[in-house]
Amino acid sequence: MRRLLAILLPGLLLLTACGGSTPAEPEPTSQSAGETAKFDTLKLTDNGDKKAPGVEFTKPLEVAEPTIKVVSEGSGETVKADQVANISILALNGTDGATLEDTFPNDPEPLELNEELKTGSPVIYNAFVGAKVGSSLALAVPGQAATAGAEAQPTQLLVIKVLSASDVTPALEKPEGETVTPPAGLPTVTEKDGVPEINVEGVAAPTALVSQDLIKGNGAVVKETDTLTVNYVGVTLAGGTKFDSSFDRGEPASFPLTGVIKGWTQGLAGKTVGSRVLLVIPKDLAYGDAGQGEAKGDLVFVVDILGAK
Repeated sequence: MRRLLAILLPGLLLLTACGGSTPAEPEPTSQSAGETAKFDTLKLTDNGDKKAPGVEFTKPLEVAEPTIKVVSEGSGETVKADQVANISILALNGTDGATLEDTFPNDPEPLELNEELKTGSPVIYNAFVGAKVGSSLALAVPGQAATAGAEAQPTQLLVIKVLSASDVTPALEKPEGETVTPPAGLPTVTEKDGVPEINVEGVAAPTALVSQDLIKGNGAVVKETDTLTVNYVGVTLAGGTKFDSSFDRGEPASFPLTGVIKGWTQGLAGKTVGSRVLLVIPKDLAYGDAGQGEAKGDLVFVVDILGAK
């Protein structure tokens, strides 16, 4: 998904600029925007949900403003606000039709139709809300002229198929699942007023990452590409100094699992929502010898996985 976002997100950001003309409260039907007449010659040949459609269009395709439209209407349920639209994307070079990215053979990509998207990219939001499952949308992103530091970029054409839509599962308030007794030799974890406390006395320095369930949740399996909602507390293994805690701030944190230290990425991928996880992280999978603030050397975390998307 990371390479895909390098193609898709510029389009989302550009569409923000033309959001001012869209209604503050969109109609319950998918709304087109931009130079939609440029899609009049666009023809799709459906090849199912796991294979990209055949695409024909007059070349070169050039647009001066971001353009989006439902070009093939599905017969499924209507996609609603605050749902997750599960989509596959075929990205093409607008000049010659060459494929830039194809996610159809992979698992669908989730697009959450939340207030953040509505505010940041209302044109995208309004195009998906009201579309029907099974629909294909065309998004054309204007090309960019050459600059001193970058080559010219042609118009990009994205064909986006809505495979399904589902309600967003709200994050848990606390871990839920089966209590697990950890093996001896690890930091001990107790709880006071719902907040985990970590004792590292007598614990040896780790030779490898330790990722130990304290509570085994019953929710979805966490993928490395997920964005997690968690509560956590972190201490140093040497001395047990607490250097960070979302519990102290009074609210959970949310972040992409690809955007944190390696010990978190490796230690939380494969766990389940609802779990409480003890992480003992060698310094080379944390912040190295230099550390970050008080987070120096080997680190210990207790992480409550409250949600994943």
